[in-house]
Amino acid sequence: MKILENLAKLCAIIAGVLLTGITLMTCASLIGRNTTGDSIVGAFELTGVAAGAAIALFMPLCQLRRGNIIVDFFTSKMSDAVNDKLDRFGTLLLALIFSLLAWRTTLGGLNVYSAHSETQIMGFPEWIVYAMMVPPFILTGLIALRQTLFGFGSEEAGETTI
Repeated sequence: MKILENLAKLCAIIAGVLLTGITLMTCASLIGRNTTGDSIVGAFELTGVAAGAAIALFMPLCQLRRGNIIVDFFTSKMSDAVNDKLDRFGTLLLALIFSLLAWRTTLGGLNVYSAHSETQIMGFPEWIVYAMMVPPFILTGLIALRQTLFGFGSEEAGETTI
C-alpha cells in the first residue's frame, strides 16, 4: 500500500503545481490586460486543460483517504461488520467505474491523437490532457480494489500526512 500511497501523493503534488501554474498565469494575464492592455492569448484554454488534468490527478489521494461523500443515512444504525461489507462493495464499484473511465479515456485520447485535435486558439494538442488523466484513473481504481480486498487501514482514513 505504501507504493500506492506515494503515487497518490505524487499525483496530488503534480495537481497542485498545475493549479498554482494556472493561478499565476491567470494573474499575469489579468494584470497585463488591466495595465498594458495585453493579456495571455488562450489563457482560458490552458486553464481548462490544466484544471481537467488536476481534477483527475487529485482522485487517487481522495480515494486513499476515503474523501468521497458517503451517505450513511440508512446504514448508520447497522453493525460495523455490515457497514464494512457495504463500504467494500462501494469501493469495488468505484474500482470498476475507474477502470471503465481509464479505458474510455484511453480510447478518447487515441481518437483525438489520430484526428490531430487541438484547442482553437493556441493549437494545444488535446491528447495530452487525456494522457494525463489515464494514470490517475488507473491508480484510483487500484487503490479502490486494494481497499475492497484488504479493507481500510488507518492510512486510508485520513490520518496520513502529505
